[in-house]
Amino acid sequence: MSTRFTYLGPEGTFTEAALRTLPEAATRELIPMVSVPAALDAVRNGEAAAALVPIENSVEGGVTATLDELASGEPLMIYREVLLPIAFALLVRPGTKLSDVKTVTGHPVAQPQVRNWLAANLPHALWESAASNADGARLVQEGRFDAAFAGEFAAATYGLVPLVTEIHDAENAETRFVLVGRPARPSAPTGADKTSVVIWLGDDHPGALLELLQEFAVRGVNLMLIQSRPTGAGIGNYCFAVDAEGHIADRRVGEALMGLKRICPQVRFLGSYPRAGVATEDVRALRRGTSDREFTAASDWLTRCLDGRA
Repeated sequence: MSTRFTYLGPEGTFTEAALRTLPEAATRELIPMVSVPAALDAVRNGEAAAALVPIENSVEGGVTATLDELASGEPLMIYREVLLPIAFALLVRPGTKLSDVKTVTGHPVAQPQVRNWLAANLPHALWESAASNADGARLVQEGRFDAAFAGEFAAATYGLVPLVTEIHDAENAETRFVLVGRPARPSAPTGADKTSVVIWLGDDHPGALLELLQEFAVRGVNLMLIQSRPTGAGIGNYCFAVDAEGHIADRRVGEALMGLKRICPQVRFLGSYPRAGVATEDVRALRRGTSDREFTAASDWLTRCLDGRA
């Protein structure tokens, strides 16, 4: 069994910073990869025990490369999530002034988070996307761009200096990362959990998506994310990445997934795992009729009815 963890590299990415917040990362060999698919494929083929990849940004929404990769190929499971506050620095080669910056680079997800700052401070600078923010810093080091938007911590790695720091158009911006491994039994419920699945529509008809959502709604399961992704089978063919409050072991969540399995051609379970930064006492109270105790009581009542004891 590999003891490696892979992550979206190169060194100096926000993904690496997020990975280093996990206690188990201190005892693992951390291997940067050139892309999200490469990081996850290393897990699939046994070269790594797990991979940390970005999956959602509070400004730009879902990270499509990760969502698509988890929805296709050999199944993987999410075991942990990490939330990391995001603020960018404008990294340049030593001696560069703001007036010298004609070309800038960074990850595509970074651009919407600094668009207003760019318009106000570098309105004529040409933007070109990089594979990651750290890769953008490397390109600046090589002289291919004048500046890169990246984490301030990446400056020393690439021999750059932060010309401007704390750049973000949206206050409290953060990115969510997930630790992904091969499928296994989910960890025990904590009372503050999240369940992720990908679901496919059986056919396109009025109310098709509503039918899927009702499986959650009638059982009191709150949805935290729902994002459509094309399946590749033609225009109008979509699957849906869904994050729901609760654990698959919770009766309300388990029964919702069973309901989806009955009506959908495919349901991919991506894992049940603790919610980052949420304590049990902070979880909202369940609606009446949706607790495990009430599901069990209803099941016992049905059994008594079948036995003539109702």
